[in-house]
Amino acid sequence: MIKTILHTDNLTTGYKSKAGETVIAKNLNLKLSTSKLTTLIGANGIGKSTLLRTITGIQKPLAGNVYLSGKKVTDYEPLELAQNLSVVLTEKLPPSNLTVFELVALGRQPYTNWIGTLTEEDIRKVHEAMELTQISHLSSKKHYEISDGQLQKVLVARALAQDTNLIILDEPTTHLDLVHKVSLFKLLKKLTHETEKCILFSTHDVDLAIQLSDEMIVMTPEKVVQNEPCNLISDGTFNTIFKDENIFFDAERGKFIIQ
Repeated sequence: MIKTILHTDNLTTGYKSKAGETVIAKNLNLKLSTSKLTTLIGANGIGKSTLLRTITGIQKPLAGNVYLSGKKVTDYEPLELAQNLSVVLTEKLPPSNLTVFELVALGRQPYTNWIGTLTEEDIRKVHEAMELTQISHLSSKKHYEISDGQLQKVLVARALAQDTNLIILDEPTTHLDLVHKVSLFKLLKKLTHETEKCILFSTHDVDLAIQLSDEMIVMTPEKVVQNEPCNLISDGTFNTIFKDENIFFDAERGKFIIQ
């Protein structure tokens, strides 16, 4: 049964400075549900990362609220939040000698004791996450010995090991070639349907997102819209993303065309 994991109530995103408030998007009423892969798209600088930081509790909203499993994100204690929401950012990993297994096992930190000792249950969850992402054969490799595409799968596995209902990823396909982009997209879609988790991720790969997403959140300068790709095609939403006369969306072919 599909249920809502996260929803926003008249959310306004942006930031405050000495000069005042800068509003990026306002009156957002978004909904993220189990068993659905949702992508967040929009032109560069439109505010996708700000929205992700706000709904994950990293940044405070200017107005409105974000609810995770019926409770305000801002009311969660850090440890409790980490047991309900996992986040995969695009930042480079700090230098270390961690193996793939050890990196995935970091996802169990919200559950381990203060020494960080893994129980049998923790180890089972780590192996399960690695099997789901098909990286078990990399277990003993150092994280710097694997490709970018493999590392992204390792980071997804770490989020799976964290065992939360909601996983949010900030542009996980950025440094991947087309083959690995498609592979990661299909993996994320497979995971939502097999594990019934809710996965949201931002991406610049709009054409792939249209083909593989269950739902999409589209940010434009005028508004933010959430719907299924087929409905976004038919209502002309994709025509409003890029302000460039050389790029237009071909609704019949379901992709962007360069003139």
